[in-house]
Amino acid sequence: MNIIEGSFEAKGKKFAIVVSRFNHFIVDSLLAGAIDALKRHGNVNDDDITVVRVPGAYELPLAAKKIAKKGEADAIIAIGAVIRGGTPHFDFVAGESNKGLAQVCLDCEIPVSFGVITTDSIEQAIERAGTKAGNKGAEAALGALEMVNVLAKI
Repeated sequence: MNIIEGSFEAKGKKFAIVVSRFNHFIVDSLLAGAIDALKRHGNVNDDDITVVRVPGAYELPLAAKKIAKKGEADAIIAIGAVIRGGTPHFDFVAGESNKGLAQVCLDCEIPVSFGVITTDSIEQAIERAGTKAGNKGAEAALGALEMVNVLAKI
């Protein structure tokens, strides 16, 4: 039996982090977690990390697609926070962001790691940005590191 698995070590690989500015008080912690994971677990140098800021989660897929088509990144990490409010706006933004990022991944054949948290409250968002529930930005970065290595082995 042949088993293909990825590791986290990714020295020399290039990563783009596309990050939403909306809800920056949460997103900044997710971004810090992603960068820390790339450096600490992946041994990725600062020069191999590019951060691209966009207005909100809805704009993440277009920026990710543009980055993917340039062919300069080995993986893309999408970071954002969509917090439910009193209108259906949450459902549209969260759904389209997710669908768009998945489409970029499949169309461009590049790992696009989903670090967009979708929560019912600010408290839940805070928990997912580095307190009780861990840091979902760091988890997205770990997924990107592993996928880069899995795809290199396939």
